[in-house]
Amino acid sequence: MKKLFAALFVVLMAVQAHAQDKSLLDRARTEGKASFYANITAIEPILKAFSADTGVKAEYTRISTSKFVATAITEFEAGKLMADVVQAPLPVLDLLKARGVLASYRSPAAAGYPDWTKKDDRIQLFGIEYVALIYNKERVKAADVPKRYEDLTLPKWKDKIVMANPANHATTISWLIGLKENVFKSEADWRKFLAGLAANKPMFVASFGPTPAPIESGEKLIGISMPKYIVTKAPAPLDWARVSQPMMGTPRAIAVTSKAPHPAAARAFVDYWLSKKSMDILAKDVGEYVLAPGVYPPIDGISKAKVIAIRELSDDEIQKWGAEFKKIFDVK
Repeated sequence: MKKLFAALFVVLMAVQAHAQDKSLLDRARTEGKASFYANITAIEPILKAFSADTGVKAEYTRISTSKFVATAITEFEAGKLMADVVQAPLPVLDLLKARGVLASYRSPAAAGYPDWTKKDDRIQLFGIEYVALIYNKERVKAADVPKRYEDLTLPKWKDKIVMANPANHATTISWLIGLKENVFKSEADWRKFLAGLAANKPMFVASFGPTPAPIESGEKLIGISMPKYIVTKAPAPLDWARVSQPMMGTPRAIAVTSKAPHPAAARAFVDYWLSKKSMDILAKDVGEYVLAPGVYPPIDGISKAKVIAIRELSDDEIQKWGAEFKKIFDVK
């Protein structure tokens, strides 16, 4: 009898959830669109699928990590934030939450995600912005591919490296601190690595987005970048260095804004984004490392890689380390 009641309860809850989803989607269709601010790239396949499946238009605005907080808060405080949904690395959304930019919403689509991804009632984690060493496989010999992060300090890489600006790119700053806390045995070893990397005079760009181009062209041979570009830039001659240490990245997160112009569409979009269908698209078409169990991007060897989420840095830490890296790397 208890099993029967339990089964009936599950069915009733499913029916209720379906009714709630239909009601939400009806309201979202009335609103007509959902505006999405994000630092993630190449997500057009999900936006098209969302529009086709729901009848609600998705408008996407790409904002780099380094400009995300300033842009969102300036618009929010002026009463002109057009975003219904925001997506960015976890530290960015934490800063927006502290300023009242995010609304409370627990998406039913996140029910199957690991508990640690449900950070609070405002922020949901869905992936890791994994960072690796990406290289031009046509110009770098197999024997020369780095086997450790420390190999980036070898003289052969001088003037051949590209990376996001370590003075102000939050994810790169967090990644460098992640090396300190998860890879190197001592701070002295870590600082020796920083000095060696700086001595090789990397090219600095604003974010991860511009890092693949000079590697593709052969202007640079290797970069601190994202494996996803192996998928999105195919058939470009890109591969990733399978170093012996863990691959690290900042957790990717999504949230509804507290003054969303289209609140129902915002929630419908988040529900769709977190669905199995979207996570499959995100991994297989966009190359992202997602937190849906058993889903991996189609990149050779990635499913066997140890990928860890590095801790979130506070705003003060980002500012402090950014200023220090500016000196170490002699950023002009």
